Amino acid sequence: MKYMIALMLAGTAMPAFAQDHGHSMPMQSADPQDAEKAAEEEGSGEDASPTSSAMPMDHSQMNHGAMDHQSMQPQVEAPSETPQSTRPSTIDHSQMNQQSMDHSQMNNGSMDQSGIAGDRMDGMQMDHSAMGHDAMVMEIPSGPSPASAGSGPARTADAIWGVEAMRESRDQLRQEQGGQKYFWFQGDRVEFRAREGSDGYLFDLQGYYGGDLDKFWFKSEGEGSFGEKIESAEVQALYSRAIAPFFDFQAGIRQDFAPLDRTYAVVGIQGLAPYLFEVDAAAFLSDKGDLTARIEAELDQRITQRLVLQPRVEASFSAQDVPELGIGAGLDTVEAGLRLRYHFAREFAPYIGIDQEWRIGQSADYARAEGEDSSVTNYVVGIRFWF
Repeated sequence: MKYMIALMLAGTAMPAFAQDHGHSMPMQSADPQDAEKAAEEEGSGEDASPTSSAMPMDHSQMNHGAMDHQSMQPQVEAPSETPQSTRPSTIDHSQMNQQSMDHSQMNNGSMDQSGIAGDRMDGMQMDHSAMGHDAMVMEIPSGPSPASAGSGPARTADAIWGVEAMRESRDQLRQEQGGQKYFWFQGDRVEFRAREGSDGYLFDLQGYYGGDLDKFWFKSEGEGSFGEKIESAEVQALYSRAIAPFFDFQAGIRQDFAPLDRTYAVVGIQGLAPYLFEVDAAAFLSDKGDLTARIEAELDQRITQRLVLQPRVEASFSAQDVPELGIGAGLDTVEAGLRLRYHFAREFAPYIGIDQEWRIGQSADYARAEGEDSSVTNYVVGIRFWF
């Protein structure tokens, strides 16, 4: 009989223990000897308690409604500091009603977890020395491509999309990657010149239409004094071909309208020399057999993003005297100027400056014979624009 009483007491204590450990533990007898004796009695035909050593738990009759969660305060246990006696007591789920659980009073903000991670990380030290970072270095292959890289059939896409479709696609690709046509026009110098005697003017225009390699290039220059006949005016029409990344070869014709109508054949180069000097050099052979040449060079010195100082030099040469044009053999004229411009926009920049002209040698004699000065100083105000 005493064994029966012991089994009944063990059965009443085990549900709470099993619920506290996840509701998954089958009931075990508190004493193995008692369980063994109970099995013997069962085998001999005596009545045994329904709470045997492996009876499963039935939660269908549990009432969770009577449990008050308002008094529950979350507690975090630090393994190394919290004593065993301060752990929360076992919760009796036998009176819990899950439909009426009130979490409104649970204060999760007061949970102090700062010590948990620190305590758990104490003593843990990562050893990176054994990770072998040297083995992780990627080696980039070098040298020529393997022979198999070009062993495939040429224009394989033709078999999928068709020859006509791929021809149009390749033509479009060439057009978009260097075959475009551009139009550009620039007024390099359009200025008023204040000087001793009659004030004057000067224009220097140029532009092109074409692609990266081949262009049609046009240029026009002229100058004169207000109230007088224009001193010089010319127009050039040139074919331009890129011969280097920053230089074009140019060839064409030049037509002068003043001081005399005369036509020239033109051969020259134009581009950007080392140290960012913009260079334009050309030789001219007139229909009268006169051979002349001219070279211009200018350099933009950027003071700020908008303020630019530009020194400029121009020199003219002649292979022979041309008295009707006032040109002497050798070095004909030299012009040097300094202009300071301000870019209100990339395409528009007014400027001020000073420009000095000299006639050299026989050309100076021709100028004095005409009653002109062989040296002239010009104070200039102008604009530079492009589109």
